[in-house]
Amino acid sequence: METALTKLTGVRHPVVQTGMGWVAGPRLVSATARAGALGILASATMTLDELRRAVREVASRTDAPFGVNLRADAGDARDRVRIIIDEGVRVASFALAPSRELIAELKDAGVIVIPSVGARRHAEKVAAWGADAVIVQGGEGGGHTGDVATTVLLPQVVDAVDIPVIAAGGFHDGRGLVAALAYGAAGIAMGTRFLLTSDSTVPDAVKARYLAATVKDVTVTTAVDGLPHRMLRSELVDSLERAGRTRALAQAVRRAAGFKKISGLSWSRMIRDGLAMKHGKDLTWSQVLLAANTPMLLRASMVEGRTDLGVMASGQVAGLIEDLPSCEELVRRVMSEAAAALGALPRACSPTRPFP
Repeated sequence: METALTKLTGVRHPVVQTGMGWVAGPRLVSATARAGALGILASATMTLDELRRAVREVASRTDAPFGVNLRADAGDARDRVRIIIDEGVRVASFALAPSRELIAELKDAGVIVIPSVGARRHAEKVAAWGADAVIVQGGEGGGHTGDVATTVLLPQVVDAVDIPVIAAGGFHDGRGLVAALAYGAAGIAMGTRFLLTSDSTVPDAVKARYLAATVKDVTVTTAVDGLPHRMLRSELVDSLERAGRTRALAQAVRRAAGFKKISGLSWSRMIRDGLAMKHGKDLTWSQVLLAANTPMLLRASMVEGRTDLGVMASGQVAGLIEDLPSCEELVRRVMSEAAAALGALPRACSPTRPFP
C-alpha cells in the first residue's frame, strides 16, 4: 500500500511504531523495520553513548529505514540531533514541537522531520517551520495526552496542513488504518499495540497486566506529574492520588534519587527538566520532581517489572488487545485486514444493495 508516508520515508507499509521510553529499543525497532513499518527508537531514556550504540545496533540488524525520537526541550537535544545526522538515521521524530532551528539543521542534512502534535495550531506551526509530516495523537493515546478524540482532531489537522498526517491514538488493526486513510491521513502510528508483541522487551508479567486490562482499566490522571497522563490504573497511581503533598514529595524525592543515579543528571538539571515540562501548569514541587523523573517510573515497570512501583503508559486500545504476535505477524495482519476492509467497501456502499 503506497501512501504519502511510504513515499516520504521509504517504508513498505503506512504503519509507525512510536518511540516509547524503555520499550522502543533496538530489538523492537529492528523487528518493526524488517516487517516493513517505520520503527522509532526512544532516545529520551538513553545517554548519548547509549543512543549512538542503539542506532548502530539497529543499522546492523536491518537495512530498512528507521527513526529516532527525542525531546525537543532536552538540554542535550542538539547533541542528539548531531548523532542522528552523523549516523545517517532516516527520520527524526519529536515528542514536543522542535524549534525552527532544529528542523532546519536536520533538513539540511537530509533527515526527515516528523514531530508529534496534539492540537491543530501546533501542526500548523511545525508545518510552517518546514516539518515533513506530523503525527497527530488524539486523547485515546497513551502517555501525556489531550482531551480531543482522534476522530475530531485528525480531520482538523488534515484540513489545516499540506504535509502528510499520521494518525495516532486508538489504532491497533487494519480497520483503523482504513478509517484513518478515509479521514485523509497517510498512515497510522501505534504504541501500545507494538508494546504488546513478542519482540517487545517489556517483562512478561507486565504484558500480562496489559492483556488483562479492560477499557475501563485505562485511566487519565494528573497525579503523576501534574499533566494529563493516560496509563493503566496501578498501585502507584492509587497511592499518588490519595497522597497528601508531604507524602507525595517524599515519594518524588526517593524516585528522583534513583533516576539521578541511573541518568547521571544533577539535581539542578533534573529540576530544570521538570520545570520545562510544566507548560504553564501550576505544579507542586513533588510534581516537578516526578515530571523530571517520569522515565524512572516507567523504567520500574517496563524494565524491572515492578508494576507496584512504576507507571504503565497505555492507550485505551489495551482493553481490546488479546495476543502477543511478532512485529512481522502484526504488520502482516494489519495490512491483510486493511485490504479486506477496502475490498468490502464497494459491496457495502453499492447503491443497489440495501444498507444492513
